[in-house]
Amino acid sequence: MATPTTPSATFLVGGAVRDRLLGLPVRERDWVVVGSTAEEMRRLGFKQVGKDFPVFLHPRTGEEYALARTERKTAAGYYGFAVHASPDVTLEEDLQRRDLTINAMAEADDGRLIDPYGGRQDLEKRLLRHVSPAFVEDPVRILRVARFAARLAPQGFVIAEATLALMREMVAAGEVDALVPERVWQELARALAAPAPEAFFETLRDCGALARLMPELDRLWGVPQPPQWHPEIDTGLHTLLVLQQAARLSPEPTVRFAALLHDLGKGTTPPAQWPKHHGHEQRGERLVLDVCARFRAPNEFRDLARLVAREHGNAHRALALRPDTVLKLLEGSDAFRRPERFEQFLLACEADARGRPGFESRPYPQADFLRAALAAARAVPVQPLVAQGHKGPQLAEHLHGARADAIAALPRPAID
Repeated sequence: MATPTTPSATFLVGGAVRDRLLGLPVRERDWVVVGSTAEEMRRLGFKQVGKDFPVFLHPRTGEEYALARTERKTAAGYYGFAVHASPDVTLEEDLQRRDLTINAMAEADDGRLIDPYGGRQDLEKRLLRHVSPAFVEDPVRILRVARFAARLAPQGFVIAEATLALMREMVAAGEVDALVPERVWQELARALAAPAPEAFFETLRDCGALARLMPELDRLWGVPQPPQWHPEIDTGLHTLLVLQQAARLSPEPTVRFAALLHDLGKGTTPPAQWPKHHGHEQRGERLVLDVCARFRAPNEFRDLARLVAREHGNAHRALALRPDTVLKLLEGSDAFRRPERFEQFLLACEADARGRPGFESRPYPQADFLRAALAAARAVPVQPLVAQGHKGPQLAEHLHGARADAIAALPRPAID
């Protein structure tokens, strides 16, 4: 195949321009083509993808080239748009349909910056600001703004008050209710991988979207906890502190997701029982399953979050548990077959312990003890028990006893 010719009126747009100006690594590049048609793009060797949008793949680089287009709202929700792409659509018109000013900049072949909506100034001001009133037409933009907050909050970015006001209007108008679960999960998962994932959920709560999307999480705010263990008192605040600590401890979105959902059961504690929350672990496990089913979360997210919700209390009490109870925790966590997931479980539990004011740098000896307990139990040889004639349920019983004895022989750190 001959090397394709790049259309002459081609501009680098969006994230690549934004990240270069911020001094961040540019991971992918998107292009807008002005003054061309689908027929010309195919003739030049580009491969069209999708039917709804005029997007093409460069056959050598695989980068996306989209014809300049405008969009018109035709119905509620994410899919209610009519797209217009033609050679007479200008670059400025194409950029105007984008969500934030920092994403509405372009760069010409000669390096010239095209910035009709003040994106560079907003980068300097560390401001997330909508491009135009058309922002309200797409509910996904609420999720995207929240995700950009999670990504850029460490650099001092905040959401413009006018943009936040539009987001609240969209929630009040019911636009969030039209979001499909897969799209919500896509943005949520990307936010969990960001440097400050807690900012995603803070933003959703601030605009009212969290109550519509994840009421199980939203209801944690205003629920008190015992102040001697939780100086922050409020369970919602504790949850965000735990997520913040999980982001410090692990880059894995699965660990961060489990940390986020670990205390959902406290939101269903009858107020008469506050600030105590007896049985919240079991209630929380059921709520985790509800949330994961709603958003069709991948199994690895669901399974770890379910485990952390159910067993985090036992992990915190590990140094005071009887050897047999410690072993049951290991067995119930499937730690022998899935030690990698058990390590993720311990990280989420450590984040929970550290997600309290004054506890951020405290050691968490429970994790090291449980790691040692798993290693000691796994080191117990099975063959001598088989040689003694044990088999079936009898072998399992004797192996359980030998493993409990191995755990009992471990030194235990003093409980703080």
